[in-house]
This record gives sequence, structure tokens and C-alpha cells, in this order.
Amino acid sequence: MFEPSDRTRKYLEELHDFMDTHVYPAERVYAEQMRESGDPHFQPPIMEELKVEAKRRGLWNLFHPHPDWGPGLTNLEYAPLAEVMGRSRIASEACNCNAPDTGNIEVLTLFGTDEHRQRYLKPLLDGEMASAFAMTEPAVASSDATNIELSMVRDGDGYVLNGRKWFASNAMHALCRVLIVMGKTDPSAPTHRQQSMMVVPIDAPGVTIVRSLPVFGYMDREGHAEILFENVRVPVEDVLSGEGEGFAISQARLGPGRIHHCMRAIGMAERALELLCTRAQRRVTFGAPVSERANIQDWIAEARIEIEMVRLLTLKAAHMMDTVGNKEARTEIAAIKVAAPQMALKIIDRAIQVHGGGGVTDDFPLAEAYAHMRTLRLADGPDEVHKRAIAKAELRKYRDGAPTAPAPVAAGA
Repeated sequence: MFEPSDRTRKYLEELHDFMDTHVYPAERVYAEQMRESGDPHFQPPIMEELKVEAKRRGLWNLFHPHPDWGPGLTNLEYAPLAEVMGRSRIASEACNCNAPDTGNIEVLTLFGTDEHRQRYLKPLLDGEMASAFAMTEPAVASSDATNIELSMVRDGDGYVLNGRKWFASNAMHALCRVLIVMGKTDPSAPTHRQQSMMVVPIDAPGVTIVRSLPVFGYMDREGHAEILFENVRVPVEDVLSGEGEGFAISQARLGPGRIHHCMRAIGMAERALELLCTRAQRRVTFGAPVSERANIQDWIAEARIEIEMVRLLTLKAAHMMDTVGNKEARTEIAAIKVAAPQMALKIIDRAIQVHGGGGVTDDFPLAEAYAHMRTLRLADGPDEVHKRAIAKAELRKYRDGAPTAPAPVAAGA
């Protein structure tokens, strides 16, 4: 049922070759260029070289479902490709398939004006610009999007924005030019109609980048910015889809974004397992390879089982998104958003253990992968929010006269 299509097979063959001949060798060059620059948010030349090569091979905008902007793959067709790109932190950007740009591209495609598409969407699709999504706030529990407090007050032919955001990923990227900002336009409206989304140039007057937030001690190149909005004026034309549509847009945006994260997490888990097995075969302790230890063999077997289970659940979610829509697939999307990062974390942690002290250094990609994957348990909603959604959907089956399990039979009856 989930066999790769002929189109996916073709792209997989090309993508694997691209990873082997260009991406993996570039990882060390990337690290050296970043280190030599002294700037944690430097755009290394090797990244631009990779983008040129990816474009040349047709490995560009693979995520985009519209054939005018990419190959027009379905979610199910794209899943194996995202998994391969997930094996390296630099591959997705090299193919213009990195978050949060993919989500912002989808938002601008669906809800942007012609001017937005010309000014922002086209450069994003061409890989000439980066973008950030500003929803999370430091003062409220942003896992509940209705808590968002940044004010968007109508004033004449525009709005005035005041408030503070943080974890606006990509806002420190050297090429970031635009923010998609979620805020509150009408606190008196029904709960899910209070929010709006607006397109805001990152250099608009009143927009201040306060700091770049480190994550587990890593200063990610794209950055996770804290941003202050002080009397930022936004023309009414830059409201996406109209006032009060912010919550609906956020839900439309986050569904595909979540599944892309999970696809990439599977790829990272596969690479961690490869590193674990290779290290276990080569390292000898007490007269035998580490791979001969029973507990290590258990770890390897469990890793393979868990990767396959999560992959099947992810493919099912992708298939449902393609066939019945994101709304009907929301339970499956929530489930993989919990399962995939937890699975990958477990395997990465065990790979670190097998590597010993080396596993926590930057000689191997495992420590950075662990930090990134642990952060993913919070990004696009923490595990607990997704579990709550799954539980509510499950309990709904037993309400309003739904059939219940039969009462247990008494002993001796």
C-alpha cells in the first residue's frame, strides 16, 4: 500500500546520490566555515553551492504540492524524500525544503495576495530569501494558541502591533527578510476568531531583534529569536485572509509542518542507528566487539522495530492527508508528532552511549541531533497538547450514547 511511486523512486535515486557525493562531504566544510566566520548566524558559502547543485539536479521544492512550484508530489510520495534529507541538518535547506520556510510558503501560497506572492513567495521558492513564523510568546502558554497576546489594533488603513515574541525560528538567518506574525485583533470576538496573521518585513520600523536564544547550549545558525514589536504599523493589505482568520491559518499551516518534522526525525534515527552499529562493530571491550554484547544487540533490534512502526504510522498519516484531508488525519498527525521525536531521541541517546565520550562531542553529529530532537518535542506543540487531542478524540467515541464495553461477567456465573 505504501510502496514508493515511480516518481518517488526516481527522486530517491537522485537524492541518495546527492547526499553521498555532496551533502555528507559538505558537513565538515560547513562546520569549518561556520567556525572560521566567528558568526553563529553566518551563511556559509558551501550552503549556496549545495543549493545550486540541488537546483541543477531538480531536487528543489520537493515538498510543494503544486506542480507550478515543485514536482507536485503528494504527502505520501514526499515522505521518503524528507526522511533522506532528515539524515543531515543541512540537506533540507540545500533542497529548499527546510522549516519554517516550507510552512510559510504554504501560507503565502494559500492566503497571500498577488503582491505577497511577488515580493516574498517567489524569492522564497527560489531560495533567495528566508522567513520566520512569529507565534510563540514568552509571557503566555503558547501551546494554547488562543492565549496569544500581541495586540493588533486597527488604526485607519492599517494596524499597530505591540507585543513580544520568542522562538521565532529562522529570524536570525542571514537571508531572513519577512515575518508572518500571529496576534490578537479582537479580544471580544469568539475565542477562535480573536486572532489574525499579518505579513511584516523584518526591518519594519518598531521591530527589534532582542536576542537569539540558544537551545541546549547550541546557537543554531537560523536562530530562535526573541522579537519586540513596538508600535509597528502594518497596512491592512498585509492581513492574511482577513481579520479573525489567524487561528484557522495556524491550523492549516501546522499540519503539514508537523508531518515534515516527523519524516525528517525518522531519517535522523536511521543515521543514528547506522552510526551505532558501525561503532559497535569497530570498538573492542574485554576482548570482543561491543556489537557482541547482548544489551547492544537488544538496542539494535529495538531500534529497527521502533523505526519501522513509526515509519508506518507516518506513512498512514501522509496517506490520509492526501485522501481525506488534514482535518480527518489530525489524530494520526498528533500521534506521529509524539511518537517520532521520542523514538529518534531514544536511538540517538543509545548511539551516544555506544560512542562513549566521543558521542557528546562535535566529532559526531549525535550530540547536536539529540539537542535538536529534544527541542522538537516542544516545537509545533508539546507532546502533552497532542496527547490531549488524541485522548479527546478517543473519548468522543464513547459519548452521547455510543456503545460501551460489556460489563464483566461475575465469577462463577
